[in-house]
Order: sequence, then structure tokens, then C-alpha cells
Amino acid sequence: MNELRVNRERLWDSLMQMAEIGATENGGSCRLALSDEDKVGRDLFIDWCKGAGCSIEIDRMGNIFATRAGRSNRLPVATGSHLDTQPHGGRFDGVYGVLAGLEVIRSLNDHHVETEAAIEVIVWTNEEGCRFAPAMVASGVYAGLFELDYALERADERGVTMGAELERIGYAGDRPCGEHALGSLFEAHIEQGPILEQADDTIGVVTGAQGTRWYTVSITGQDAHAGPTPMVGRRDAVVAAAALIQSVERIAHERPPQAVGTVGALTVSPNSQNTIAGHVELRVDMRHPDAQIMTEMDGALRDSAAMIAEARSVVINVDDIWYKPPVVFDSDCIASVREAAAALGYSHRDIVSGAGHDACQVCSVAPTAMIFVPCAGGLSHNEAESAKPEDLEAGCNVLLNAMVERSGVVES
Repeated sequence: MNELRVNRERLWDSLMQMAEIGATENGGSCRLALSDEDKVGRDLFIDWCKGAGCSIEIDRMGNIFATRAGRSNRLPVATGSHLDTQPHGGRFDGVYGVLAGLEVIRSLNDHHVETEAAIEVIVWTNEEGCRFAPAMVASGVYAGLFELDYALERADERGVTMGAELERIGYAGDRPCGEHALGSLFEAHIEQGPILEQADDTIGVVTGAQGTRWYTVSITGQDAHAGPTPMVGRRDAVVAAAALIQSVERIAHERPPQAVGTVGALTVSPNSQNTIAGHVELRVDMRHPDAQIMTEMDGALRDSAAMIAEARSVVINVDDIWYKPPVVFDSDCIASVREAAAALGYSHRDIVSGAGHDACQVCSVAPTAMIFVPCAGGLSHNEAESAKPEDLEAGCNVLLNAMVERSGVVES
């Protein structure tokens, strides 16, 4: 059959309607995982899916499975992403992958296409990890990478757990997490980097994703008065933290071009202007697509911490929060994406994801691939995040045709 096309205007309108839930002053969205805003977004998604003829299931982690029935008993071909955002999030990160999946189902309905395998759209819970660490925890439970109890006990800064919030907003489903088997999974996403835009390519055929390590680093010195305490002999946790932050940057710069290192959160105690800080806690994020280099970066961070601790007379503890090894996606699913992009006439290139995604968890239990489209300036996790309607349409067209190729069409 000829290549299918989606409805660009309907896709864009759905994205803009979802963006209004938790809309921020500067044009972004704030729907923290399992917040009231997240509930409203989930409710709207389910209403839309029911309107498109889908059945709905929710598992113990609150993952939502919206299913358009197929003719056969083959395992479903799925797509999806997440609806939760960063505190100052954009309108496309995650939500594009969810609503592109909904648009696939709506377009199949428009074209009266019956598929052999069912077509599914999934909303994964707490992909971002900014309220409940670690990231991608619900898709990780689905894939058997985390225990259910561990995930449900993850708590936010107020001590509220994921399990309690799932119950509160009505998304603690009955289905065991991981029981819902998939034939394959595709995830559409904005790139969150500048490569496609700089190359003037429309589609990124994602072959895998770099590894990620998250750390909590605690630095303990000694509180002291800022006035009478001499500079010599101070045990200043903030100064030690500054040195460690520079080390994180240096470790990444020494392994170009793919290594990255970030200190994205810092807590100072007692946090008083005229008191030398006796304690600092940092959150460190380090990434690379090569597992061996990831190991080298880990060792370099720990060596730096030991040297800084000795030089500054402080105690530094480096604790792992989470490690996600580099990912390689399924060759057949990658081929389906590449062939769909070529058949539709879109310029495309192979690309490795710099960010983690739910697909990076699910690929351990189902054949998986991703589709990237450009975003302006490569900017994401920012209210100014932006993407062109025509690029979003293109990615959705590739998604539609790749999924149909994998699911098979019932010939009339």
C-alpha cells in the first residue's frame, strides 16, 4: 500500500491543548510526575484514546496502555513516551511521543486501516526523575530493572512516595507491571540536541543511547564564623564542592566529543551568608556511549574526590544513585524506521541519543527503536523548547509507517 500520512493540524492542536495543562508564564509546561497537573494530562489522554476506540489498561506503576485492537493474536506493536515534565519544561519533550502515538491511531482510523497486530500507545510514569529519582523508574520496573517495591517507595523532597501519589490521583492500577508483553516498541521524540538542525536533516534514525551514571556526592567540612575564622585551616565544604564541580567538567572535556558531565543540583548547609558551610550535597550526571569510557570517568571522579578531600581537610562520599549502561537498539526496528524515512522522502541520518528515554529501558525486553526530529537550537528541559509543525508531522509519518510495517495490514 502507499505510504500513509498523519493529520498535521490535529497533531499540533493536541500538543497545544496538552501544553495548557500546567502552562508556565514563559510558554512551557510544568506537570511533575503524579502531580495534580499530571493527573489532568493523563485524564485528557485517556479521554482522547477512548474517543479513538481504544481500550485502556493501567499497571501497578501507573503506566497507561491504550490499545487499538488488531485482527490476530500477535503481540502488539507499541509506541509512546511520557507526559510528566521538568519544573521548567517544554511543550514537546515526551508529550510529542505520546501524542504522535495517538495521532497514529487516529490516522489509521481515518484511512480505515486494519492491522494484524494491535497498535498501542503507552504513557510511562515518571520518566523525568526530577520529582522521584531515578529517572525512567516505571519503564524500568516494566523491564525488570527495578523491583516494584523499590519504585513505589521512591520519595520526593517532602517525603511523599510514588506509591502514595499513584493512589491519591487514582492511577495505581491492578495489572502487574511487566505482564503486558510487546511485540516491538517505537518512541518518537525531539532530539534534545543540535545535530539534526545543524545538518538540515529531518529524521534521526536512533541506533542507541549513551550510558548514564547519577551520583549523590556529600561533602562534610566544618561550620564556622565567616569573620574571625582565618582562611588557613578552614574546612569549607563549598570551596571543596567548587573544586569537584570543576573536576566533573574537566573529566568530560578530557574525553571529547561524546563525554558529558553535569552538576545539576546543589544543597548547602547551613546556607547562611556569614557562616562557612559545613556540608554540601551535589547531584552529578555523567554520560558516554562507550561502557569502558564510562568506567574510566567513574574512576576519575572518585580519584578527584579523594584528592580534594585530602587537600581541603573535608570528607567526601561519592554514592551511586543509578547506572544505565549504553544501549543498542534492535536492528530490524532500526531498519523499519530508516526504510520509512526513505520511502517518505525525508532526509535522515543515524544518530545516538544523548539523553535517556523509556525506550532505553524497554529495549531489554522487547525489540525497540527511536525516531528523532529536530528541535530549535537543540534546546530542551527549557520553557523555550520549540519544534516545527512540519518536522513533528514528518516524525509522526515515519512512526506511522514503521509501525504499520511491523504490525502488518489486513488486506480487504
